[in-house]
Amino acid sequence: MQQETEIKISKSIFVIPTIYVVGIWLIYWVEIQFGFNFNKYGVYPRTFFGLRGVFFTHFIHSDTSHLFNNSVPLFVLLASLFTFYKNVALKVLCYGALLAGLLTWCIARYNYHIGASGVVYLLFSFVFFSGLIRKHYRLVALSLIIIFLYGSMIWYVLPIKQGMSWEGHLSGFLIGLLFAFLYRKQGIVKEEHQFTKTEFDLMFDDNGNFNPPIIEEIANENESKSQI
Repeated sequence: MQQETEIKISKSIFVIPTIYVVGIWLIYWVEIQFGFNFNKYGVYPRTFFGLRGVFFTHFIHSDTSHLFNNSVPLFVLLASLFTFYKNVALKVLCYGALLAGLLTWCIARYNYHIGASGVVYLLFSFVFFSGLIRKHYRLVALSLIIIFLYGSMIWYVLPIKQGMSWEGHLSGFLIGLLFAFLYRKQGIVKEEHQFTKTEFDLMFDDNGNFNPPIIEEIANENESKSQI
């Protein structure tokens, strides 16, 4: 597995976040401009036709407020993902979004479930738990920043607000946690420090038993005398 200990930042990290956010706004504009209703392409649980929502749900929103509330954290979390976890970023985004949609299809109430919230919770969970699992100081710092900015989101994995797909939130959150564990050894990891052994360290064997060099020297000296 490819491991790194340094974080490199480039302008390219904003490409996919920008494309995603602009894309969902463009889809919503098309829907409003031409009088379409894309809600029927969302996840509809445990039905064959509802499976198409696994692929489409993360691009569909009910209104401007819904879209705006997802856009800001989506951009920030995607930028964080592609900055600090670039080796696995596309896998987390693509596979994670599909699995979150599929889990929503399995556990949700009978209704259309739409919105990029599942991806937002996927990214939130992955970035937060990855920093804690990897124990790299910069990733831990990122985890603390994320929980400070969006920690209140955790409450919405519970059915506390009418009309909100808490099942989609919970699905994204669980898949993010799963991926944080699965990809814990890829990308940026905690650097293992190698310590140089001193003469004191050499006085002990691998099992921690005291083995001073002077005894070996005396034994070698006696052996050489006996051969004379």
